[in-house]
Amino acid sequence: MADECFGHPRLAPIYDPLDPDRSDLDAYVLMAAEEFRAHRVLDIGCGTGVFALLLADRGIEVVGVDPAQASIEVARSKPDSERVRWICGDATALPPLRVDLATMTANVAQAIVDPRAWQRTLRGAYEALRPGGHLVFETRDPARRAWEEWNRERSYSVTEIPGIGAVESWVQLIEVSWPLVTFRWTYVFATDGQVLTSDSTLRFREPPEVEKDLAAHGYVVENVRDAPDRPGREFVFLARRP
Repeated sequence: MADECFGHPRLAPIYDPLDPDRSDLDAYVLMAAEEFRAHRVLDIGCGTGVFALLLADRGIEVVGVDPAQASIEVARSKPDSERVRWICGDATALPPLRVDLATMTANVAQAIVDPRAWQRTLRGAYEALRPGGHLVFETRDPARRAWEEWNRERSYSVTEIPGIGAVESWVQLIEVSWPLVTFRWTYVFATDGQVLTSDSTLRFREPPEVEKDLAAHGYVVENVRDAPDRPGREFVFLARRP
């Protein structure tokens, strides 16, 4: 089930304006287009379609899948969105595909907190890949304890969004129940004073656990890298279907 920030009809349209800097995706675009020279990509947890459309701009055939209907609708409303095949769902129930690359950018991999759903996602991605295709995703390094910075003091902002008005937003840590960390985003709309919240939970996994899970589904782990834009904070896993 999608978090409210992705699934609520009033929150999904403001997701991009509240997080406009997506330079974190640059490295993934280069991997897809230049390192792997992918012709077909499966973007798991595509959200509002930012990454999928960046790939489509490179002439790459993209399938974007996400469980949040509101986010898929935002993606479909964007210019040139017809170049991407959008699916409301998840990687556990995909149509037959043979992609060169499957991706889970940002928090997508960690947002799959249920162990059974995580295993099914890895299996679904494996089945969607052609032999020799790659799965690439990132997870936060648990040792950095990123959640200690998730508070109102560090995150509070007021954003003026065209056609919507000013929106206040901030995040607060709710609970650490290892390996799960839960936090809450709060949004206040100036036009009518409505307050909406969105709770999210991330599962923090150590690299050996991730590598074990990948191997159990037949992947060959080729590399574990630093996230280029956040060195020392995140791991980027590159796994191949033999």
